[in-house]
Amino acid sequence: MPHLVVSISGHGFGHVAQTAPVLNRLHESMPQLRLTVRSAVPLAHLHSRIHVPFAHLPSEGDIGMAMSSALDVRAEESRAAYRAFHADWEGRVAEEARLLRDLGADMVLSNVGYLPLAGARRAGIPNAALCSLNWFDIYRHYCGDGAIAAQIHACYANADAFLRITPGMAMEHLPNLVPVGPIAAVGHNRRDELDRYLRLSKEEKLVLVSLGGIAGRLPIERWPRIDGVRWLVQQSWQLDHPDAVALESMPMGFGDLLASSDAMICKPGYGSFAEAACSGTPVLYVSRADWPESPALIEWLQRHSLCREVSRGALEQGNFAGVLEEICHAPRPKPVIPEGAGQVADWIAEQLQRWK
Repeated sequence: MPHLVVSISGHGFGHVAQTAPVLNRLHESMPQLRLTVRSAVPLAHLHSRIHVPFAHLPSEGDIGMAMSSALDVRAEESRAAYRAFHADWEGRVAEEARLLRDLGADMVLSNVGYLPLAGARRAGIPNAALCSLNWFDIYRHYCGDGAIAAQIHACYANADAFLRITPGMAMEHLPNLVPVGPIAAVGHNRRDELDRYLRLSKEEKLVLVSLGGIAGRLPIERWPRIDGVRWLVQQSWQLDHPDAVALESMPMGFGDLLASSDAMICKPGYGSFAEAACSGTPVLYVSRADWPESPALIEWLQRHSLCREVSRGALEQGNFAGVLEEICHAPRPKPVIPEGAGQVADWIAEQLQRWK
């Protein structure tokens, strides 16, 4: 029974959104495949996305970036965290290699921590990265070049492949790039059921608000009421707004809620953008010009979906009623077909069969 060890970054939920559909598809073609998922993402969220059996190990295979909100990077704190993470880099890689050998890994898939890739290479275990971004480009943007950046780059460049998901950063510096299509879990439109559950009229609009798993919230309690609009928000925001409804109180999961909504409000992030485009749901997104992945995501969403940008100030004040009404009533383009999960699952299955 082949054993795939999968590392998933805990920096937001987009990394899970990219990886889970691949693992679900892999199980269809290789039901005997043994999976171990290493991640700092809450186990409940992993189970909500990964619908096949897996063993779980807590992990910190990457630093990500220190964030003060879903939109704001703490560059100096991030730089210090990377210095600590790389202080005994050779020792850290050796320990990672030992752990992977002890697990009996036949292959390592990482989205997109670089330490698991380095450990797998040290242990002689086939390995691949999967993501729309990489921490080398992100680190270099906020923290500059140097020895740490070079070590991060080497981990990605020396992997057997970097499966770059569409949309994604260019990553032209990687010699092992393998482009694949969009990856998204697409829900079902169950709007009639939601209308009955919430006692909504056919004219009322339902808008899903999500910041993608990074700690922080929007001050929706300060938003003015918009006639005929209801907001779906996560329960942990503890909102006091007459038109806000907790996502967790709904009789269906996130994917079905997204596919059933009239619009989604979010930050530029892979999971949100790809799942909205593949569900045919219009998007209002807040400006996030400093995040290096944003231009690629936004350009793709503008070409393939119905979307509008709003300023951060407008979003915090709830001053976007006009543009929300516009996209809710505009014709929707044809949903994007998420072909990437099948492409990646086939690639992994082929590698596992070859190496076994």
